[in-house]
Amino acid sequence: MEELLKKPGIKGVTRDLPPAHYLFNIESFSLLANTGLEKYESHAFEVGGYNWRLSLYPNGNKKSNGFGFISLYLQIEETENLPRTWEVNANFRFFVLDQIHGKYLTIEEGDGAIKRFFNMKTEWGDAQLLSLDHFNDASNGYLVDDCCTFGVEIFVIKQTGKLERLSMTKDPPNNTITFTLQNYSKSYSDFYVSDAQTIGDSNWKLYVYPRGGGSWKNIALSMYLELVEAFNFPPKRKVYAQYKLRVKDQYNSNNNREKTCSVWFTATSRRWGYPYFMSLLDLQDKSKNYILGDTLIVEAEIIIVSKVKLFL
Repeated sequence: MEELLKKPGIKGVTRDLPPAHYLFNIESFSLLANTGLEKYESHAFEVGGYNWRLSLYPNGNKKSNGFGFISLYLQIEETENLPRTWEVNANFRFFVLDQIHGKYLTIEEGDGAIKRFFNMKTEWGDAQLLSLDHFNDASNGYLVDDCCTFGVEIFVIKQTGKLERLSMTKDPPNNTITFTLQNYSKSYSDFYVSDAQTIGDSNWKLYVYPRGGGSWKNIALSMYLELVEAFNFPPKRKVYAQYKLRVKDQYNSNNNREKTCSVWFTATSRRWGYPYFMSLLDLQDKSKNYILGDTLIVEAEIIIVSKVKLFL
């Protein structure tokens, strides 16, 4: 291992789990090396919809400065069945079994580089995988009783064409929901709801409790903003909104009463606001202009909203 880690750009670690995709066991390795065969190619195997082979140079790939080393390569097969301008991108790691400890040495480029297989480059690997001196030393466990095992894991990078784009939009168009409650003094319903309005790519409604809701009934005005479609959201889907809830001063807009919320809306949290927005005493104070001509005007202004677009 120490020898391997000295190789620049190469990462070697050990693990108990064998490679997920292919194992290549050799008995009587020395006899194979003495046949004079430059390289031995394994049977083809399928990973990620493509066929592959391991290509082993038992005496090293001398054309790539592999003299004195074990050289091992991964090559893609049956490319004649692929489109004319085919290209396969994959990350892979090689394995060598340490038979003494029952562990696998895994060898890959330290930066986890993705390799591009195409017509002009159908093979990638390492001309200096392990030095033959290190490999042949039985105490290291790689060659025991003249037997050894190599392996490979391949992770094909396929473009699915799926893209999710999250955008945060400030001051989106048509971003204010206005609800006018006429005949306030004769409004007997617990709450009123505005029509749905599309802001961003979502639909929103404004809920108004003119005489308060829950524990604040007959004490305070309650106001909420609801994301309509959140009821059907899948788990973990969410939409962000920063917004102002507002009671309008119908005489002087500089005196509007406002409060700001910043919320992620979900299926279980689809309505947010203030159960105590302002006291009814303050709201109904005739010296102010919140209720003018027995009419109350409230608004929700969305300042920032998130939008998600899926490209499938």
